[in-house]
This record gives sequence, C-alpha cells and structure tokens, in this order.
Amino acid sequence: MKRIGAHVSTSGGVAKAPLNAAAIGAKAFALFTKNQRRWQAKPLTSEQINLFKQNCQKAGYTAEQILPHDSYLINLGHPEKEGLTKSRNAFLDEMQRCEQLELTMLNFHPGSHLKKISEDACLKRIAESINITLDQTAGVTAVIENTAGQGTNMGWRFEHLAAIIEQVEDKSRVGVCLDTCHSFTSGYDLRTPEKYDETLKLFDRIVGFHYLKGVHLNDAKPDLGARVDRHESIGKGTLGLEPFRFLMNDDRFDEIPMILETVDNAIWAQEIRLLYDLIKK
Repeated sequence: MKRIGAHVSTSGGVAKAPLNAAAIGAKAFALFTKNQRRWQAKPLTSEQINLFKQNCQKAGYTAEQILPHDSYLINLGHPEKEGLTKSRNAFLDEMQRCEQLELTMLNFHPGSHLKKISEDACLKRIAESINITLDQTAGVTAVIENTAGQGTNMGWRFEHLAAIIEQVEDKSRVGVCLDTCHSFTSGYDLRTPEKYDETLKLFDRIVGFHYLKGVHLNDAKPDLGARVDRHESIGKGTLGLEPFRFLMNDDRFDEIPMILETVDNAIWAQEIRLLYDLIKK
C-alpha cells in the first residue's frame, strides 16, 4: 500500500498534527515537533506527549507512517565551531523529542559548507554529527534528505548521501528521504520511463534502496539541473504528472511515508486523491 500524506500544521500543539492529517485523508504525515525557525523551544509536556499518542491511535497512524522534520536552522556540516555546536545541540533536542513522542525517524537536510571547508570535510562533519547524536539517543533513525544543491548545500548528489552513510557507525539507524523536486532540480531526470528507471537504478547502486525510509512528493518550478529549491503543486510544474504515476505504481515505495510539501495546502486533500487515482487498477 502507498502511504500518501502531507506535512501538516502543528498550530495549537503537536497533538493537532494527526487530526490535521486525518482530515485531509492522509495515510501518513510529517510535522515539526517544535518551531522550525527558532533555535530554542519549550520542552514537550507529558500532557502534549500523551495527547499526541492518543490522537495517533485514534486516527490510525503508527510511527512508521510519520516522518517528522527538523529545524531549517540546523547545519550539521557547519564549518565553524560555534555554529556546529549550536546545530548539534539542536539536532539532539529534535531526536529526543522524537524519542518522547515514540517516533522512529527524523528527517533532516544534511548541511552546508558555506565555502569555508571542502565538500569532503563537510560530509565528514555531517556524519560525525549523526554519530554523536545516535550515541545519545535510542530508537530513532536519522533520515537524510537529498537536496536541490542550492547555494552550498550538500546532499544533492547520491554520492554525497552514500559518503555520509559510509561514515555513520550504526547503519541500522540511518536512512534517506528522496524529494522529487530536489532530485529533478539537482539533475536527476524522472520524466520518462527510461529516465525514471535510470535514476532509480543509479540511486540503488550508489546508495541502496534498503536505506530508503521516505519520499517528499513535490513538483518543481525550476527546470532539470537548475539547483534551485522551489516546489510546485503536483502536475503543475516542470516535472509534470508522469513521474508521480511511475512512483505510485512502483512497489519499492510501498509502506513508507510519502509526504506532500507542495505550495498550496488548501488542495492537499485533492492532491492525495489525485495521486491514489494514478494507481493502475
């Protein structure tokens, strides 16, 4: 079964997220466990934690269908000591929040070198950050999201993802989330059956499908290889509808969270129905 959902609002508290997901017909969802644009956040209360778990149970979501995302401020490959320490502390806090909520994954953008260290040094630093955090937590997998390659962001080549994973000590607790927009705008074509197969064979050879833990379903505003991160509604961008038809009929993507982050949340329920309609009967 395909588990299609969206990155839903937590306005009013994390416990609202599963109810917001159920309201749009989602079979999976993503959320921020804290304000994604602030370094500090109040600890989760036992009441918030219990209500989140109750609402997940009520709406029928298990941890395997939930893909929380960390703060956009975090840079696990930061070239400077102060920024790196701040990012590592914030990442640990995010992982501990997932532990408290009994969630099994945390999705994150790997980091940026800011033109101050080499790409290899940045990738090593990202892996070290993951190792430090995994040593202090249990039960939560660090899920690296591929990026569009905007600015000095790492993770836009499959080789970057593989290099990070290679240096992570506990490989049972590291995975990958593939973003369709990021993949396309970083240079991986998905628009024809041949290009789709070619890209995913490349991913399997370089990274490995056994590391795939989630997908972000986004059409793109920029063109192939533009290395710009701008999402579009499904079927309305430069990717078009066909890549999503391929994904929806590819059993390698069964039973993992496939999350919409498209630009118009008012039509997420409609987009979820559209994606399910693409499955061949």
